[in-house]
Amino acid sequence: MNDETNDIDETEQGDAAPQQEQAGAPAEGQGEPDPFAVLVALQAENAELKDKALRAVAEAENTRRRAERERQDAVRYAAANFARDMVQVSDNLRRAIATLNPEEREAADPSIRSLIDGVEATERQLLSTFERHGIKEITPAPGDRFDPNLHEAMFEVPGTGQPAGTVVQVIEAGYMIGDRLLRAARVGVARAD
Repeated sequence: MNDETNDIDETEQGDAAPQQEQAGAPAEGQGEPDPFAVLVALQAENAELKDKALRAVAEAENTRRRAERERQDAVRYAAANFARDMVQVSDNLRRAIATLNPEEREAADPSIRSLIDGVEATERQLLSTFERHGIKEITPAPGDRFDPNLHEAMFEVPGTGQPAGTVVQVIEAGYMIGDRLLRAARVGVARAD
């Protein structure tokens, strides 16, 4: 039994020795660790931990800013699909008003004139609502320079006397929501002769 006890004691001591060295205690036969070396090691570890903490704080701040920007964009542009659909309603109101020339309007029955006035009032109210919600109309004037960021060229018109790439005719107005294009203005442009 003594032999077995000695074997167990030696095994336990063998396992304990590396644990003492890992904990920073000096191994047998060595003196106290160099205090300067310990200080340098602790300073290096401190600098590494400080760097990690600063990076974590910076990452958290970047994530917060990104989330705030995405929240603002979601609020600002949430209605973009709905607004795109309502733009078509505005187009139809505008077309309905444009079908009558002033002479026909004056000669029309008073009930028809009331209907036309109601359609015009509806269009004004819709455009006012667009303005309140940050939706702006883009309507280039004939003679304006074609801007591919805001306009969509539907066709080219030869022999206009205008410089090439100049807006000659506006088919449909364009719209922006905030600083994003909702729909490009559809235009005809002058072709180089």
